[in-house]
Amino acid sequence: MAEWLISVLSWTFLMQVVRVTIPYALAAMGGVVSERSGVVNIALEGILLMGAFGAAVGAYDSGGSVPIAMLYGIGAGVATAALYALAVVTLKADQIVSGVAINMLAYAITPYFLKAFYNSSSNSPEYQGFGGKLLGNPVLWLALILVVAVQSVVTRTRWGLRVRAVGDNPHAAHTLGVSVNTLRWQAVLASGALAGLGGTWLALSGSSFVAGMSAGRGYIALAAVIMGSWRPIWACAASLLFGFAEAMVFNLQSFVRTIPNELIQIFPYVLTMVTLAGFIGRSRPPADLGRPFSSR
Repeated sequence: MAEWLISVLSWTFLMQVVRVTIPYALAAMGGVVSERSGVVNIALEGILLMGAFGAAVGAYDSGGSVPIAMLYGIGAGVATAALYALAVVTLKADQIVSGVAINMLAYAITPYFLKAFYNSSSNSPEYQGFGGKLLGNPVLWLALILVVAVQSVVTRTRWGLRVRAVGDNPHAAHTLGVSVNTLRWQAVLASGALAGLGGTWLALSGSSFVAGMSAGRGYIALAAVIMGSWRPIWACAASLLFGFAEAMVFNLQSFVRTIPNELIQIFPYVLTMVTLAGFIGRSRPPADLGRPFSSR
């Protein structure tokens, strides 16, 4: 027990928490931006997965170049978000159904691309990832800068004010000359860029892409959005809680032998359900969240 407690209080464990939290936080910030505009982004899971695949392709093709991997990952995230925006903003499809469809598409198409590109439906060839370098990792510092930047943009800029306006009262915003659907497109694409960067982190944290490696993180990021009351900084704080829970799973598997691994592995998901049960009904979402807009 003492050995386990020492490990939890160690610098290594803290770095593990940070490493695990980054994709949650980036996806959660993307979810906040999208949902503040009135678009429920259930597709975060699929965007994370496609971003990870894009980053893996970029890393492999470039011989381990982090900037190129980032461009590929963000590009894949934005492209996936654009498909989602086309469905829910332009064609006004149901946002929940469309988001689930995007996630299913991502889970189905990534093994197909793996087979087509690398003749394996389970994983990509190995490439140069981050390795053990965390503090010297440029994506880490970019993510930390983005926490401050997204919070400032959403709460203190004209664009952020308009995004919040179209999420709360799109008809009033339209009356004042704001293009509601254009802003919603922009917000969804921005969420795709952020979640795509989160997928890049997932891919480069290891040395190869593995099919289904997002493993529900997009859904947990949505829980962080709700826990954070649709505020970027608080969504990141909630992501830190989930990052701590996942890091605890790795830690408990190493030190606790009396609890079956299967029970330990479900801990983050149980925590998600318990925390959501406490926050749903108390957090106030944007008033027009989930409703397609029509000027007619």
